[in-house]
Amino acid sequence: MTTPPEDPLNPVDALVQLSFLVQGILSAAGAEQDLSITQVRLLGVLRDRQAGMLELGRHLGLDKSSMTGLVTRAEKRGLVQRSPSPHDGRAVLVSLTPFGRRLTEDCGAEIGRRVIALTEHLSPERRAQLTELATALVRPSHV
Repeated sequence: MTTPPEDPLNPVDALVQLSFLVQGILSAAGAEQDLSITQVRLLGVLRDRQAGMLELGRHLGLDKSSMTGLVTRAEKRGLVQRSPSPHDGRAVLVSLTPFGRRLTEDCGAEIGRRVIALTEHLSPERRAQLTELATALVRPSHV
């Protein structure tokens, strides 16, 4: 006796459950490096740029005081450093330290392995389709 295939999820349930899976991957990979999910996201934003506090706050959805606390804690761990902005004497730029960069690369590689494992059962065509659809959702201008 075979089990009938489950009905597909509706778009809301599918995306929310996928979000839970990805958040779980980020959280688990971060925990292995003693990083919160917010710290993982901070390092991810900084992996290819220096950013001001306002820009970081926008990316992470945090207000100024929360952003300051997050950067201060990351700075104490030696993950990031602040430097004066060359364009605005009142502003600071945040960037990864060499240690923060290594940790970001290690954590990113682990996240990559886990996400690949999540999509392993998909055909190459379906993975490409998933990537295209996800890109269209996070970057609507690329549709």
